[in-house]
Amino acid sequence: MIKTLKKLLSKFFQSGETFWPSSSRNIIFAILVFVIFYLIAPVYLTHKLIPRQSFFVLFIFFFFCILIAVYLVNSSLSRVRVFSLNNQDFDEKINKISYDIAKLEKLKPQLYKKLARYHDLKNMVEALNSEISLEYVVNTLMSICYDVVAEKKGVACVYLVDPVSNKLKLFSAKKENESMVIKAKEGDLFDYWVLKHTQPLLIEDLSKDFRFDLEKLRSESEREISSLVAAPFISEKRTFGLLRLDNPQVNYFDQQDLSFLSTLSDLSAVALENAELYLRTKELAIHDSLTSLYTKGYFMERLKEEFQRSIRDGLSLSILMLDIDLFKTYNDKYGHLAGDIILKNISLLMSEFFEGKNSIICRFGGEEFIVLSPNIDKKKALEWAEGLRQEIEKRKFMIRRKETQITVSIGVASATNQTADEDELLKKVDAVLYEAKQKGRNRVCHT
Repeated sequence: MIKTLKKLLSKFFQSGETFWPSSSRNIIFAILVFVIFYLIAPVYLTHKLIPRQSFFVLFIFFFFCILIAVYLVNSSLSRVRVFSLNNQDFDEKINKISYDIAKLEKLKPQLYKKLARYHDLKNMVEALNSEISLEYVVNTLMSICYDVVAEKKGVACVYLVDPVSNKLKLFSAKKENESMVIKAKEGDLFDYWVLKHTQPLLIEDLSKDFRFDLEKLRSESEREISSLVAAPFISEKRTFGLLRLDNPQVNYFDQQDLSFLSTLSDLSAVALENAELYLRTKELAIHDSLTSLYTKGYFMERLKEEFQRSIRDGLSLSILMLDIDLFKTYNDKYGHLAGDIILKNISLLMSEFFEGKNSIICRFGGEEFIVLSPNIDKKKALEWAEGLRQEIEKRKFMIRRKETQITVSIGVASATNQTADEDELLKKVDAVLYEAKQKGRNRVCHT
């Protein structure tokens, strides 16, 4: 009967499945089962059986129905409990995944920042490998540090160790505004701490850092410093400078900035050392080994440049040529070592005399010196020449424990509209120098 009923119902629902959704079919099927088994079947049984038998049959029937219902309810409750536990487990997993996603979302800006920094680092390495100019290397380094790490806030400085005095000297700096005065041109207590310990320095809040004397800092510095990061340039155990960033804001720099700055300084150290060596080699190539003045070759290059500029821009240009009087006598009397001492002293005196006068001093050959003075007319050049002659004349030189007086002859020539080129200017100054020597030496002559 049940099988027959199922077949009939299935045929009924199959024929009308386009009109009955699956959920509706399930409900109708449940209602039909309930009506057949719990209404029609009991009525049918009680009608066919005698009252006593029908009561017993109905009791057994409903008893088993109750057992089945209890079993089904208990089974459903067990499934509900399992589903509830599974849901809790899923909720925990969802919460954990949500937490991880939120954490990753927070880390995403930092990761992008790191990626951008290392991209800039790659560009810097390529730039450093392409140039050996000290200024270019330092400017490239400063741009990356100030733009990327400091985010164009506060102050960035590069200090290099002077090989002669062994002190720090400010080589390059960038600052947010002009009110941030960099008073410590030779470094302050932070810079010398880095130099002494040869390790990076991070200060997140200066007011809580007890390693440094704040009162001393306030007396030495005019700008406010609250956060600072610095790293030394070290190559083969030699410290030859440092890179420093500071900011008036507390906690502006962190450990990540220190790590990046340390990497930058390590990569830059070799490039800076190479650039420094190249600069020294270049300086040696254009400087006389005895007097440290410029060589004749360098002077001729600059003379050509300045002569063309004076013609193009209509500017004045003067040359002073100097010759030590009776220099051969000093060599014959005291020896060539004494002659070298005289040349060194004359060179030092000329360097002091022309300091700040924007002139190029050169040892032209032997005991001859020449001075190129751009933007200086003949009148001013004659004043300088006479002042220099007098300064040398009154200076006393000690040679072999004997006090000696030295005199010089000086020729002065200035470029005019009739001067054809730099060679003609040189010929003119050489001629007037010869004239000064012919007239008795220790004098100044001019064209």
